[in-house]
Amino acid sequence: MATDTLTDVFEENRPLLTGVAYRMLGRAADAEDVVQDAWLRWSADERDDVLEPRGYLVRITTRLAIDRLRQAQSRREAYVGPWLPEPIATDFGPALPDTAERAVLAESVSLAVLVVLEALSPLERAVFVLREAFGFPYGEIATTLERSEAAVRQLAGRARRHVEERKPRFDVDPAERRDLTERFLAAAAGGDLDALLTLLAPDVRLVGDSGGKAKAPLRVMESADKVGRFLFAVAKEPVPGLDFRFVEVNGAPALIVLTAGKLDSVIQLEILDGRIQCVYIIRNPDKLTSLASA
Repeated sequence: MATDTLTDVFEENRPLLTGVAYRMLGRAADAEDVVQDAWLRWSADERDDVLEPRGYLVRITTRLAIDRLRQAQSRREAYVGPWLPEPIATDFGPALPDTAERAVLAESVSLAVLVVLEALSPLERAVFVLREAFGFPYGEIATTLERSEAAVRQLAGRARRHVEERKPRFDVDPAERRDLTERFLAAAAGGDLDALLTLLAPDVRLVGDSGGKAKAPLRVMESADKVGRFLFAVAKEPVPGLDFRFVEVNGAPALIVLTAGKLDSVIQLEILDGRIQCVYIIRNPDKLTSLASA
């Protein structure tokens, strides 16, 4: 292939490659690095022998992501406080209106699912991402991972059972989540503890990710009383230049908090039966860079 053709083919497949890498790694920056490495390997030769460029590029990207994930998992053992994925702005565009395909993509990139995927082995995670999020045939996944199709089917079954057993059951209606997020903001910012407590489920959880680089709970908080009083106390602290905006993050409505125009936090709520079941707060500045630039 000519250089221009190589570039065109790669750019055509870049969204897919980035989607695979991000779901594998949970970090936008790491995903971008993997895709860049895939480009360097793809562009190193004329590639006239590649009959299916899409499959070839997915194969390169997946293998690079597996290698990076193995390195990342050892580093995460020393992570300060709870670990959450790096939030990304998501917009699946007009080509994916409210369809089953959009719902699958949104769920596969959700914070709750990405947290569950952390417990999978790199190979299990690769199989789950390629099969469940993108619908690749077992035979193609087997070629990508250099495993037999029977082994891939076994990995897929094990990964699917693990995710189904541990994935929280939340309502996914975007309108309801947006409405509860607005009411949550009004109650917290208005210092109305009673109103805040009515929104929280009795067993609500709050997961704060700061990486030790910002103020946030170093353990998961549980119960409406503890979570409500913590949020009430935080809201009472004076912060100059405080501003809030609603965006879609990881396939669902979220609240971004800005101080003096700089992105400070991302807050996302998980809902079930009209009550807030989980509050995710991401404050690690290293995880906000990609979203801030977007």
